[in-house]
Amino acid sequence: MDRLTVHLDKQPIYDIIFTDEFYSLIGLLEEQHISNRKICIVTETNVANYYLDSLTLLLQDKCTELISFVFPEGEASKTLSTVEQLYERLILSRFDRSDLLIALGGGVVGDLTGYAAATYLRGIDFIQIPTSLLAQVDSSIGGKTGVDFSSYKNMVGAFHMPRLVYMNVDTLTTLSDRQFVSGLGEIIKHGLIKDREYFDWLVSHFKEIINRDKTILTEMVIKSCDIKRRVVEEDPTEQGDRALLNFGHTLGHAIEKMLNFSYLHGECVAIGSILSSIMSYNMGLISREDLDKIIQLFNDFGFPPLPEDLDINEMISITKSDKKMHSGKIKFILIKSIGDAYIDSTITDAHMESAVRDLYATYNHEIH
Repeated sequence: MDRLTVHLDKQPIYDIIFTDEFYSLIGLLEEQHISNRKICIVTETNVANYYLDSLTLLLQDKCTELISFVFPEGEASKTLSTVEQLYERLILSRFDRSDLLIALGGGVVGDLTGYAAATYLRGIDFIQIPTSLLAQVDSSIGGKTGVDFSSYKNMVGAFHMPRLVYMNVDTLTTLSDRQFVSGLGEIIKHGLIKDREYFDWLVSHFKEIINRDKTILTEMVIKSCDIKRRVVEEDPTEQGDRALLNFGHTLGHAIEKMLNFSYLHGECVAIGSILSSIMSYNMGLISREDLDKIIQLFNDFGFPPLPEDLDINEMISITKSDKKMHSGKIKFILIKSIGDAYIDSTITDAHMESAVRDLYATYNHEIH
């Protein structure tokens, strides 16, 4: 196993484990004293079909009681209503503050389980077992939990750190091509905001990544997790530099909502990242050569284009409801160069409109 440790105030608070199996999870959970605890595995229907039975078989004799809560897959389930159903399951099973939740699945499962753990009895322990690429490199790390409210993404949430993040990289082999590529949206973002060398590594290892070479995938996941770990350690509650991780998300979330979540989160982050890169170019921050490299990498991985029929004014209007608004202004993330992001509070509606129109006019027809 490879391991990274996440710190808070320079003290270790949990480990991120990288492996290609589930069996070693037993020893790690024994360190969490599971023999004296009830465990609830929270997952969704698709992931349950792959992994719930094997995880249940692995853990059923290792704790005082093992139950599961399975909800319908997809963003539509990431709601307070689903959390309420989970609360009821826990209450009826007499879960108390000494017990444990396991989030088995992608970002929706991790965010929802983490929020339930943060709020049930004012906080119980949970661990993350992310099974999607996007969850492994992004949402499982850092303790940001939450659910959508109406059609507003992640508007209800809490910071609640997991006790452990356990990544079985072998689960990436069961992802659809579309789900796999979606996770690459957050991975490319990590290179763009923090590490030019990593961005170049992604370019040079494109074929191995697309072919899901396990050695390269493991290296890629570890590199991305290390970037996110370092950012989270410096700013655990998003008061400063952690906001850089929102690169591509402001317009990305607006697009996600306008398309009624028919595009995956990573696909919308990719489009939002392209738009933020165009804004960075339009403001004289990055060169045309770097902009072309950025768009070419997203294109090579096969991200979808921005649909031509979206109302630009509506898109801009939706950004005003984004949780990243501060004192009436959007905290937009731009890049001074590949690997060097910063927070910009001067972005206007005209900047956003110009970027969308430039994407349509210059690049959108080149994107798959």
